[in-house]
Amino acid sequence: MINLTPNAVKAIKRFIRGSEKPVIGLRLVISGGGCSGFQYGMRLEEARAEDDVELEVEGIKLLVDPFTHPMMDEVNIDFIDSLTHTGFKFDNPNAAARCSCGQSFSL
Repeated sequence: MINLTPNAVKAIKRFIRGSEKPVIGLRLVISGGGCSGFQYGMRLEEARAEDDVELEVEGIKLLVDPFTHPMMDEVNIDFIDSLTHTGFKFDNPNAAARCSCGQSFSL
């Protein structure tokens, strides 16, 4: 299960409403990189991939590829808007180590 805070839900819905193209959901992806080995990514999607895992959280359709899905189990996603940082922050209980910015991790 992926958890979204109320701030994350509001931000995602705002980005979906503001999209110039039709959006079916939000893609969550983990790829190699970042200062800790893996990094989180997200983007608005117009279409679903055949092998996607689809989840609905707080009325938002999340699309997750088979590589990413097991690493996102129990992840909490928040949206921070402060003087020093604006953006999504991931809290992954499966991570052995994580970057202080919340954007990358290692297993």
